[in-house]
Amino acid sequence: MKIIQAITLAVLALTLAACNSNEDTAQNTNTAGDGAPTNTQTTTDHGAEDKSDINIGFEMAGGNIEEETNIPDKEKTALIDSFTEYMESFNEEDTARYMSTISKNPEGFNYDDEKVKVEETFNIYDTTRTAEDVTVVKYNKSEAQVFSNIHTALEQTDTGAKLDQNGRQVTVFVKEEGKWLVSSVYYIGDSTE
Repeated sequence: MKIIQAITLAVLALTLAACNSNEDTAQNTNTAGDGAPTNTQTTTDHGAEDKSDINIGFEMAGGNIEEETNIPDKEKTALIDSFTEYMESFNEEDTARYMSTISKNPEGFNYDDEKVKVEETFNIYDTTRTAEDVTVVKYNKSEAQVFSNIHTALEQTDTGAKLDQNGRQVTVFVKEEGKWLVSSVYYIGDSTE
């Protein structure tokens, strides 16, 4: 049972390996972090101090996903390519490559702490994240939001214990030195029955 609990917490931690220092994790907010012990850090809701004021391009609990209409084709391609690199570098457990997809000034987590956390994750788990329905839902010249349905397959390397989870994610990108980089992530896991 403890292995399954540890794996469940790890799935929460693998949406983005970065840590949110928000002390409100014990509050039921209908996010993937619900039920996590209050002394742990989670990877959901990066940059969201007050979850009632999250300004993302769709409702986390569902709703219609509509593609942004005012995005230039070149920027849309760059955003989708950045999102793909973020996902692939994590799946390939390439720390340097993965960290090159993360903003140097992210919201809600620390860049250096992210590197340590992702290296720990790569040492303990084999993880594959698959994204579908990747859609740019919000855009301006300096910030954009990319929605996706995410499937996470997790296996603890020393025990072989496995867990699969589906969820919805908005990845917030900021433009730094001409590149789109991950600044924060909002994720909600689907209920398992």
